[in-house]
Amino acid sequence: MRQTWRWFGPKDLVSIDDMLQAGVEGVVSALHHVPTGEIWSSAEITRRQSEISRMRDGSASGLAWEVVESLPVSEDIKKQKGDWRSHISNYKHSLHNLHAAGIEVICYNFMPVLDWTRTDLAWRLPNGATCMRYDHTDFAAFDIHILARPGAAADYPAAIADAASQRAARMTEDMRAALARNIVFGLPGAAENFTLDDVRGHLAEYRHITAERLRQNLIDFLSEVAPVAQSLGMRLCCHPDDPPFPLMGLPRIMSTEADYQAIMQAVDLPANGITLCSGSLGARPDNDIPGMMDRLGARVHFLHMRNVARETEAISGSFYEAEHLGGGTDMVAFIAAVLREEARRRTAGRSDCNIPMRPDHGQDILDDLGRKAQPGYPSIGRLKGLAELRGIMTALAHPVEGLSL
Repeated sequence: MRQTWRWFGPKDLVSIDDMLQAGVEGVVSALHHVPTGEIWSSAEITRRQSEISRMRDGSASGLAWEVVESLPVSEDIKKQKGDWRSHISNYKHSLHNLHAAGIEVICYNFMPVLDWTRTDLAWRLPNGATCMRYDHTDFAAFDIHILARPGAAADYPAAIADAASQRAARMTEDMRAALARNIVFGLPGAAENFTLDDVRGHLAEYRHITAERLRQNLIDFLSEVAPVAQSLGMRLCCHPDDPPFPLMGLPRIMSTEADYQAIMQAVDLPANGITLCSGSLGARPDNDIPGMMDRLGARVHFLHMRNVARETEAISGSFYEAEHLGGGTDMVAFIAAVLREEARRRTAGRSDCNIPMRPDHGQDILDDLGRKAQPGYPSIGRLKGLAELRGIMTALAHPVEGLSL
């Protein structure tokens, strides 16, 4: 596996120097300042590559921008409204510019309205560390009583809706405002951070878009861009829904193995692939992460390795970001499946036999608690996670002591 690290650009409080000292091999980044739907120019791509190539003192870092996360898909494309056709054209243009810069792996998602959703961005653990958490009752309180989405209560079990009403009644205005900010945090590092009125407006436009319609819109998008990626030798990889179940009445179409199978069969090109995120998919108890890697591995182009601790076995339930080896996903079995796939690729002579991975999210520990970096992306917490994952990778691949793959 190719060990990479996400970087949000010059404003990121975790520096190029930090990631270099963590021992990463490549960088995952994006042009978050470019409005969604616009072309990523060659000049902006080159600027980001230059920023990654230098340490604080100006010396060469030896690191390169290897994975884009993400080249965002506009809401117009997802809804097939407004400027969606020009946005697809711009997406293709951006792919050509990225290819000219030597970047081959492009992560994106097709989640309507919001990217990953959490109710608490700094939930305190018993040991004093903090992490991100999704509390299903808090989310219901937001949806029913703060956003006041029409008919929202009917989307929750009666016990959750009742608990949400009681919780909302105890919230101060400051607590309500903080919960709303956390939920509509939007795409981390992006230009867009939605207001409640923005969310209500998008929800109104999605009112008549079913899961089947949204899936067809994704297929239409991929039918346009995947052949371009294929011709350029690039790899597109769709990130799963996070969390992997419906929210606010919006359809979710990339939450299960069956979802991925349907999209890959509909646009059956090697360039149309998967970002296998063990944290996002692992928040749902019926997803078998190691099994998905074994069965879908030929089309897995990027790996997010993290773990969540589910607080219920319901499909829609609360969870928090656990230590990388401490949640519900068997990370040893997952890594073993990845190594098996990489061995198959080497035997087949594939050029992409080292799948890029990154330690996704992390708990804020030690000096992270004062650094206040991008939520989910602390320095030391991710370093700890990478060290744990690297240890498993080394042990499993060792010719003497390693396990049979």
